[in-house]
Amino acid sequence: MSPADKPTVLIVDDDINTVSMLNDNLDNAGFTVLVALEGSQALSITQQIVPNIILMDAMMPHLDGFETSRRLRLNPTLRHTPIIFMTGLSETRNVVDAFDIGVVDYVIKPIRIEELLARMRTHLHNSQLTSSAYNALESVGQLTCAFSPQGRLLWATPHSYRLLEQCCDKEFTLSRPFVNRLLAWLRSAPAQPLVLSGLALPLRLHLMRTTDNGELLLRLEETAKKDDECAILRRHFALTQRESEVMSWIAKGKTNREIGQILSLSPRTVNKHLEQIFRKLAVDNRTSAAALALRILESSPAHS
Repeated sequence: MSPADKPTVLIVDDDINTVSMLNDNLDNAGFTVLVALEGSQALSITQQIVPNIILMDAMMPHLDGFETSRRLRLNPTLRHTPIIFMTGLSETRNVVDAFDIGVVDYVIKPIRIEELLARMRTHLHNSQLTSSAYNALESVGQLTCAFSPQGRLLWATPHSYRLLEQCCDKEFTLSRPFVNRLLAWLRSAPAQPLVLSGLALPLRLHLMRTTDNGELLLRLEETAKKDDECAILRRHFALTQRESEVMSWIAKGKTNREIGQILSLSPRTVNKHLEQIFRKLAVDNRTSAAALALRILESSPAHS
């Protein structure tokens, strides 16, 4: 296995003997091993390197495993990184507290290495599936997130996290004014999007659906850039609003099916809009239309 293919594990433990034992066994099992001897060191390391999985000791001086894990979860790039607790604490309260802060598994010391490796492989596999699903959503232009009925962010695709940072305080916790506005909008059974125009990157939030377990699935839309692009295309080619939206996605290489998913249109409706776009641009295929759109957008001062 090449170094690039080896999963990276971060061990966070102040016990040198435990660290040495884990380092030897995990290295032999094909992992790249990083070590932090205290919580603050783990926070520093993860600012520079994103591990694939984290092994966390619960009881450490200064910053214990509970608080370290909570702070790690505030980092959007680590939201879905599996954290496995390693501890001698076995009381139900300790286990519940660990899972409440986002720990995915709980291993009681002394550590049985074969059992730990089996758990790690399972959590790595699940994490990779989750990342693939989120990346697939973004690849078709779906900036998606899910909230609980109480307004708690449950998950989001990577770029959605970056956009939602604007609605957060310094610890990446959604601000109370944003949550209150979101909940009021959701209670109104919204047919129209929630417009957040006061942000550095203005957003629209669209309610997609409510899942069987009560999760509220939302789609995020970056309005400033998209509106600028659409306005440029609309003015230059005398397009309707919807035609300009379709054309902007054509310029990004999206298929009719993908555009339909993004704009909540049927592929047939997208095709009807394309027919009008081709007529107005005096072209007969989407490649020519995309080339014209890109040429106009790249030459526009408002878009540069």
